[in-house]
Amino acid sequence: MLEFYVQIKWVHVAAVLSSGTLFLLRGILVQLGRQALAMTAALRYLSYGIDTVLLTAALMLVSILPHAMFANGWLTVKLLLLPVYVALGMLAMGRGRSARTRSVSYIMALLVFGFMLGVAHFHQPAGFAARWFA
Repeated sequence: MLEFYVQIKWVHVAAVLSSGTLFLLRGILVQLGRQALAMTAALRYLSYGIDTVLLTAALMLVSILPHAMFANGWLTVKLLLLPVYVALGMLAMGRGRSARTRSVSYIMALLVFGFMLGVAHFHQPAGFAARWFA
């Protein structure tokens, strides 16, 4: 299956960008008071579908890559940040009781997402900061 690495990686990257973009757009709708539109079935199911493709591609990549690739802990950092991102996203999308809680959660979720992108891009636990301190 290693011969399909490039294609699987591109599916994973496309799913990450699609998921992040959809979260960004839905979050903007919530921040603008259009929560009903952000939570329509079509957008929720699109989000579930994208995230399913994302998770499937991620599991395929983990299963085909040599384990030495993950020796410096970058993947562990990404996996630890994932539930943080999900929890913040849930608060931002409406589980937060106040508008302030939803706003702060939304901004924090976007920051965590950005940090996860940096960790994945540089394959370093410090993400974008690895470039500054290298």
